[in-house]
Amino acid sequence: MQYIDNIIFIIALIAGFGLFFKSLKEIYRNIQLGKKIDRTDHPDLRWKTMARVALGQSKMGKRPIAGILHMFVYVGFVIINIELIEIIVDGIFGTHRFLAGILGDSFYAAFTATLEILALLVVIAVVIFFIRRNFYGVRRLTMKELFGWPKQDANWILIIEFALMIAFFTMNTADWVLQQRGVLAEHGSFPVSSGLIAPLFSNLGDSTLVFLERGAWWFHFVGILFFMNYLYYSKHLHIILAFPNTWFANLQPKGKFNNLDSVTKEIKLMMDPNADPYAAAPDADPNAVPDKFGANDIFDLNQVQLLNAYSCTECGRCTAVCPANLTGKKLSPRKIMMDTRDRIEEVAKNINKNGKFVDDGKKLLDDHIQREELWACTTCNACVEACPVLIDPLSIIFEMRRFLVMEQSSAPSELNVMMTNVENNAAPWAYNQADRLNWAKE
Repeated sequence: MQYIDNIIFIIALIAGFGLFFKSLKEIYRNIQLGKKIDRTDHPDLRWKTMARVALGQSKMGKRPIAGILHMFVYVGFVIINIELIEIIVDGIFGTHRFLAGILGDSFYAAFTATLEILALLVVIAVVIFFIRRNFYGVRRLTMKELFGWPKQDANWILIIEFALMIAFFTMNTADWVLQQRGVLAEHGSFPVSSGLIAPLFSNLGDSTLVFLERGAWWFHFVGILFFMNYLYYSKHLHIILAFPNTWFANLQPKGKFNNLDSVTKEIKLMMDPNADPYAAAPDADPNAVPDKFGANDIFDLNQVQLLNAYSCTECGRCTAVCPANLTGKKLSPRKIMMDTRDRIEEVAKNINKNGKFVDDGKKLLDDHIQREELWACTTCNACVEACPVLIDPLSIIFEMRRFLVMEQSSAPSELNVMMTNVENNAAPWAYNQADRLNWAKE
């Protein structure tokens, strides 16, 4: 019976991490639904980009207050969860503050004191974020695409982080008081717990303190497992996916669009009517159906674009700088990414239910993203520049507009006029080529 706690702990640990890796496997499968794309060029630059943007949070500084608060939460959360190693060892083997024996009392005291200070900063940042998101009225945090679950999700994350930090302080405070009474061996330094919270615990009996310490310890452990598995349903997947997302980011200059090989080939043939269309590919099937142009569903997007959708933090920085959105148009780059992720999840549920994807009569285009949104985009790349984790909403917009033009011949009348002029006059204006220099005669 003395090992019952250890057995329960191991079962919870295996179950928690098992479900977590199952979720990661499903996310990987969903991303594989997209088209393959080679983004392995310049690996040194990619590692540097990931270290600078994902690990170093370099783009968060564009908005200093939010950036500093986010840094508190980010650094505090990462470092505090180093303690998870100690919790796992203590839980499996029944030890108490295992790392004290590894690090030595002096270093362990500095370590625990650092954790306490960071935990306090996390609490302060989380409270400010909660007030800012719910009561301060920041425009990008109150837009209609955040109504319902997205807002609830953001609040739940803040509440969970707050609860985990309170459990952390409760555990440390009870532990410190028990150490001062000689019930537990003295290990660690707890400046916040001993100075701010301990007076509230001073009149409690030893058995009550032991209950509080153990209860908070278990709550902290189970809370971490819950948080890990909640990530699958949350925008906070970026905690994990920001790293591969920045590694696989597009390194080409912003505004450089990809050309289709098939279209380039056709243009070359138009310019040289005597060229043999099968000279470069003698084995090509002349009756083969050409590839689909653009995208109207997630299967037509590439895997990095689907990774982008899962990595979206829903911070709204892209939408806040979008000139179309600022002038009242329907486009919101954040919504483009959220809608893409929603469609991926819709397809994933279909696959989970049927074992494979069964046509559900829905598409990303029209069922999730409206045409009005796509044509409102000015392709200025402001959203791409603003994203703190290098997401590219414009690439999805561009592929869907390519589908509308090249597959459905569906474009705004102004654009059709321009394309007709380019075809007939080699310029976007309705002037004959012979008249193009008439302005100089005067």
